[in-house]
Amino acid sequence: MAASTWSISASDKSKLIEAAFEAKEHAYAKYSKFRVGAALLTTDGQIIKGANIENASYGGTICAERTALVKAVSEGITSFTSLAVVTDVASALSPCGICRQFIREFCAQKMPILLVPADYADRVAKGEEDGILETSIAELLPHSFGPEDLERPRQPS
Repeated sequence: MAASTWSISASDKSKLIEAAFEAKEHAYAKYSKFRVGAALLTTDGQIIKGANIENASYGGTICAERTALVKAVSEGITSFTSLAVVTDVASALSPCGICRQFIREFCAQKMPILLVPADYADRVAKGEEDGILETSIAELLPHSFGPEDLERPRQPS
């Protein structure tokens, strides 16, 4: 775990990762064949899942991370303690740039983000290193622009 992130209990980490894998099963990746699942843990212990949902227009596609955040925020949930993201790739992959900015909007900069490889369960079963990259939005999007920046004083025009 990066020193700059909060900690997450082993139990919560396990539940969150399992939920991300479950979410990935509902991905609608008809065009890219690149399934992604995400799971957000709220401060009150709820897990909100999201999958990528593609569209024939491509621009109408929404990533798993944004799906989970939109579901949560649209239900009035805006406080989170961690996020897990999984793909079908056997290495930990990072959210895209748009998702990073979206995460930055709604999550604390030091909140743990677990980037989970597709072969996580196999690695754990074999007693190998789990391959999870534990990071934060501060690490994924350094020098970011956030809601608080809109309140900064401006030069008169």
